[in-house]
Amino acid sequence: MTIDEVRRARVAVAVVFCVHGAVTGSFATRVPWIQDHAGVSPGQLGLALAFPALGAAIAMPLAARVSHRFGSRTALRGLLALWTLALILPSLAPNLIALCGALFVYGATAGMADVVMNALGVEVERLLKKSIMSGLHGMWSVGALIGSGIGTVAAHLEINAQLHHLVMALVLTVLGAFACQSVLNLHPTEEEEAPPRFALPPKSALLIGAVGFCAVFAEGASLDWSAVYLEDVLTTSAGVAAGATTGFALTMAVARLVGDAVVDRFGAVPTVRVSGVIATLGGVLVVLAPHPAVAMAGFGLLGLGIAVVVPLAFAAAGKAGPNPSQAIAGVATVTYASGLVAPSIIGGIAQASSLTLSFIVVTVLATGLALFAPVLAPRRTGRSVTGSA
Repeated sequence: MTIDEVRRARVAVAVVFCVHGAVTGSFATRVPWIQDHAGVSPGQLGLALAFPALGAAIAMPLAARVSHRFGSRTALRGLLALWTLALILPSLAPNLIALCGALFVYGATAGMADVVMNALGVEVERLLKKSIMSGLHGMWSVGALIGSGIGTVAAHLEINAQLHHLVMALVLTVLGAFACQSVLNLHPTEEEEAPPRFALPPKSALLIGAVGFCAVFAEGASLDWSAVYLEDVLTTSAGVAAGATTGFALTMAVARLVGDAVVDRFGAVPTVRVSGVIATLGGVLVVLAPHPAVAMAGFGLLGLGIAVVVPLAFAAAGKAGPNPSQAIAGVATVTYASGLVAPSIIGGIAQASSLTLSFIVVTVLATGLALFAPVLAPRRTGRSVTGSA
């Protein structure tokens, strides 16, 4: 492939990440409407919202098989379309059972598309010989922001979520299909065996996934509990408390967008080591904060510290063996599981003891980023790339 084709593939996969994030942002802003339409209680909604992660965890190992069978370009084109169109399903659900089923499909298609697009990002990164994964995940955050912004306007105008999601799904499906025309077309080598339909993640993926687990646990805990922490522990107003969540999300998004330059300058392992130290310092500030401003600074440092870890974990997984999609699926399964259990574990510890103890656990896990960073050291893998459709 020529360098121009690789650069076009980089832009194309960045657009794919943005489209993927826009679906998530579009859904998240209309959850209250979906809850009312389905007639479910807050507790039932919490149960239903566990199904996307469940669907993703079950379906992601299949992504490697699909990519092997059809090639990465065709696989991504189909899986991304299924994901964008799955946005329509939750708003149609009339009851709890239907909502759980819709969200299971929503999560399954999300996870499978996620695996293939990350594998493509890893290959582009290899061909360009410079880090791009942090920026790609930053584009996902941009897409989520765009989707949530449009969703906020739609909710404010009291537009029916079924109509809103139908229009967004169609627009994003077209954008995704257009972008997929220029992504890399990866095919397995002749000696590469088809991955199994279901298999336990390889050992290398489990080790890399453990690092991702620490980062995603801190992310889930901070996003869901930072405002509660400021209100309950430091007795701040709801408006001030919300600023902690905003600060966390902002520092994480900005760090992802600029993280590739840091990784190229210092390398993945040193970057994650320093990131772990920053995240640990942030956790310490949260736990020991005598004033809301100190806790807000701590959450900001947590966001800064964990921002590039998951992108680098996916990049390391894609370089850890002969089948990037299978390894990435293993890492993604572990990290998705972390995002699923983190909020409930934090709540359980808080119920049994205190939120302060909960964030001591987060701080301890943040130190794991620094300690286990060497597992993200790059390893070589081989793939066949063609320019044909």
